[in-house]
Amino acid sequence: MEQQTFFTNNSELPLAARMRPRDLDEYAGQKHLLGEGKILRKLIESDKIGSMIFWGPPGVGKTTLARIIAGRTKAEFIDFSAVTSGIKEIKQVMEAAEKRRLFGEKTILFVDEIHRFNKAQQDAFLPYVEKGSIILIGATTENPSFEVNGALLSRCKVFVLHELETEEIEALLKRALTDPRGFGNEKVEISEDELKAIAVFANGDARGALSTLEMAVLNGEESDGIIKVTRESLEQCISRKSLLYDKTGEEHYNIISALHKSMRNSDPDAAVYWLARMLEAGEDPLYIARRVTRFASEDIGLADPKAVQLAVACYQACHFIGMPECSVHLTEAVIYMALAPKSNAVDVAYMRAKSDALNTLAEPVPLVIRNAPTKLMKELGYGKGYKFAHDYEDKVTDMQCLPDSLKDRVYYTPGHEGLEPRFAARIEEIKNLKSKK
Repeated sequence: MEQQTFFTNNSELPLAARMRPRDLDEYAGQKHLLGEGKILRKLIESDKIGSMIFWGPPGVGKTTLARIIAGRTKAEFIDFSAVTSGIKEIKQVMEAAEKRRLFGEKTILFVDEIHRFNKAQQDAFLPYVEKGSIILIGATTENPSFEVNGALLSRCKVFVLHELETEEIEALLKRALTDPRGFGNEKVEISEDELKAIAVFANGDARGALSTLEMAVLNGEESDGIIKVTRESLEQCISRKSLLYDKTGEEHYNIISALHKSMRNSDPDAAVYWLARMLEAGEDPLYIARRVTRFASEDIGLADPKAVQLAVACYQACHFIGMPECSVHLTEAVIYMALAPKSNAVDVAYMRAKSDALNTLAEPVPLVIRNAPTKLMKELGYGKGYKFAHDYEDKVTDMQCLPDSLKDRVYYTPGHEGLEPRFAARIEEIKNLKSKK
């Protein structure tokens, strides 16, 4: 537990700590919240902060925002760590805050990593938030819907912080090279490509980017008072041979295409290779997991319905534990996708339906399958003649569900791989049952 009222400028601190923004003008990213006229900026500038939770990945400025609020507010600001504090400390802080409230003074309590508090600890905050003894500001990297008690969450406004753009991180790195708090008093020679490489590798994490820059400068080659950062030394600092892989450029799309087509061609070895190329170059594992999930339905579909389940489970595993541990989950997923039976019938079905939908947007829904919640709708024939499938022995009726102009359309045509022959047989069975009716 630590009270924060002033910013330090200790040269022995890590670069990321020294370069922590002191006000909103120095703050990078989160324009959707902190741009001119945006709600969070107005609340901070007017010192009208309410209880809130900052949710976002590491290094995007959650704690920094709290420190900026600390520097502007007239309230007592208390920094509280979920890692080192228990219920006893919570009660002590709450009692002190309640005394200040009685004298008309506000207390802002910042709780870093609030998701680490258990239910009992979170419950200890609730009565004090309810009666206004404290204004709670929580920071979390986890979804607050799952990690914060519903009663407490309902009393907080959740602000979602996004990963920083590559350009925003590049700007931070350049400022660190010129600002006296950073390397402004030294002569550092580093190329634009190397700065961009650090920014790309940081994957939206400003703190990580500054830490990498600091390591690169400290390990640079010094000559005649100039510190030169070379590509070789930079690669050694982050242990990545493919540092200059650009996650937004052509090579990014070439390699994700190579992964996709290797899986489609049932080549598990090539798929694992392209996966490793991306991960070792610093690609976001969640991006890869999302593409694998798309592949599971686009190229496998109902030939193996378990493929999409595995892909979603893989995404969740990547979200829970991150790199480097989640590499094994992604490997399992891409090998499974490569070896699974292939069918694009689901994708083709949607594209056919999409084409018709775009050309028939004005087609009315058949009266028989319209809902009729009011008397007038019933009088107009909504739902008239509707047949409830469960009332029939075979659970099938001859009721027409497509618009008249499309009544004989067929969109889904099962393939011949995996489970799809079973779906084809079921479709044929349904057709025969309808024809008999």
